[in-house]
Amino acid sequence: MLMKTYLIDDDSLAVYLTEQLLRAEGFSNCICTFRSAQEALDKLLGKKQRVPQIVFLDLNMPLMNGWQFLDALTPYEEALRGNCHIYILTSSLALKDLEKSKQYELVAGLIHKPLDGEEIRAIQSRFGGMPAGDEPCDC
Repeated sequence: MLMKTYLIDDDSLAVYLTEQLLRAEGFSNCICTFRSAQEALDKLLGKKQRVPQIVFLDLNMPLMNGWQFLDALTPYEEALRGNCHIYILTSSLALKDLEKSKQYELVAGLIHKPLDGEEIRAIQSRFGGMPAGDEPCDC
C-alpha cells in the first residue's frame, strides 16, 4: 500500500535521509518534499490536489514553523479529518511539544528525529487500509 506523503522540513540532509528511508521501506512512491511550510500549505489547500494521506512536519523552520502550519489548517480540519494524518518530526525532547501536539486533531503523533524503519512500519500498519488513489503522483 503506497501512500501520498508530504515531507515538510527545511533541513536538506533530514529530507534526503527521510526520503531514502520511506522508499526503502516501501512506504510511498509519491513523496512531495517542501523546504517551507507555506509552500506545502499552498499546495495542500490547492483545489485540484489529492490530499496526502501522511504529512511529516518539522517544527522548527523559518518564516512559518510547524505550529503555525497546524494553526493555518484549523479551518480545514473537518474536510481533512480521516484523510490526512500529520506526524510531527522534531529533534526537541521538550515535553511541552508533545503536550501541545495533542491539541491538534490532525496530529497523529510526534516522532523524534531521525525517523526509523520501525516507526514507518508502525504507521503503515496503522493506516494500511487507506486507499492510495489511482492518480499519478501530483507533487
